[in-house]
Amino acid sequence: MATAKSENSAMKVASDSTLDVERIRADFPILSMVLHAREDRPGVPLVYLDNAATTQRPRQVIQSIVDTYEQHYANVHRGIHWLSDQSTDLYEEARGKVQAFINAQAREEVIFTHGTTESINLVARGWGDKFVQPGDEILLTEMEHHANIVPWQQLAERSGAVIRFLPITDDGQLALDALDQLLTPRTRLVAVTAISNVLGTINPLEVIVARARAVEALVLVDAAQSVPHQKTDVQALGADFLVFSGHKMLGPTGVGVLYGRRELLDAMSPFMGGGSMIRRVTTAGFEPAELPAKFEAGTPPIVPAIGLGAAIDYLNQIGIDAIHEHEMRLCRRAHEALGSIAGLRFLGPAPEHKSGIVSFTLAGVHAHDIAQLLDRHGIAVRAGHHCAMPLHKRLGINASSRASFYFYNTPAEVEQLARAIDDIKRIFRRK
Repeated sequence: MATAKSENSAMKVASDSTLDVERIRADFPILSMVLHAREDRPGVPLVYLDNAATTQRPRQVIQSIVDTYEQHYANVHRGIHWLSDQSTDLYEEARGKVQAFINAQAREEVIFTHGTTESINLVARGWGDKFVQPGDEILLTEMEHHANIVPWQQLAERSGAVIRFLPITDDGQLALDALDQLLTPRTRLVAVTAISNVLGTINPLEVIVARARAVEALVLVDAAQSVPHQKTDVQALGADFLVFSGHKMLGPTGVGVLYGRRELLDAMSPFMGGGSMIRRVTTAGFEPAELPAKFEAGTPPIVPAIGLGAAIDYLNQIGIDAIHEHEMRLCRRAHEALGSIAGLRFLGPAPEHKSGIVSFTLAGVHAHDIAQLLDRHGIAVRAGHHCAMPLHKRLGINASSRASFYFYNTPAEVEQLARAIDDIKRIFRRK
């Protein structure tokens, strides 16, 4: 359980759009780490700017995991004993927290998976294998993560469907004018990221959902980069499926969520077979269970789901709107600070059209060298193609560097990043 002090501090910052970041940082043990210390020199403080890959966890989430293992753990839904009842209650309570956080109409529309990737694959198998026919079309975008490309390519191989891609503009936004040509009566599904994990582009989902509806296509939203950072209301959005991961929003690894409209989930076939997902089994066949058990075969991610529930509690106390505003300020400051470095090229749109993700290239310096040298300064960023190879090909590059912020990052850390990149540039200029 969180201490009274930490709960009060979190609720205090939620009442003001300007976060007390230093007080928040005290809840995250890892952020006080010092790296690369040696006998002949002091270390450097950790500056964690790789939040688009995974976020850190506050003590409250860590403690919820410890408490579950120490006091409440047993398998769920099956045991007829007190400890199983305790574990089941906590697990289903976490489902209710997810339902409220994204404003799903019913708890049965929230399916626990092991991550965004599994959630997308579940839809590709459970819905796609049943309803997609040869010649049907699936519309993706050029900015998708591999997890929202490969499962649909695999479905196309199995079904004979056709994959089409909505292009992006030179400034990293979706070319919405192309929707008129790409959305046809054969389009069965539009799968689109809410926020690009490389460009940071915040996509106009309401427009895309409305245009898809006009041709009676379904919409799946990859919300891995949006649910942790901005308000999500699946009923207002009108998307058919929405997927995200716990580890990108302060929760543990190994747990993700598939939201689906109930009538669609009811019509889908189970993705995996085994225990829990059945009503009855005979030698002649099986009858699947009701939602959500229908898609949660085997032992589910019990403790990770409970940890995700604790993460949602923490995010609610901070306030998702305040989190979003803080990240926008950091993004704008990063563009100002890095924009003065000659040879640095930003990827994606201007700050007003993006989230707290700032990806860039530096002339004459490979992205991997940038990341390695930044690490000497204690600064953790991502380098590579970020599981978005088609996007990097469209941009004409093989790799990029990515700094991604969360609400526990500070303007001072942005300034450290800019100074360190400037140092790296001077090093390579001398070479």
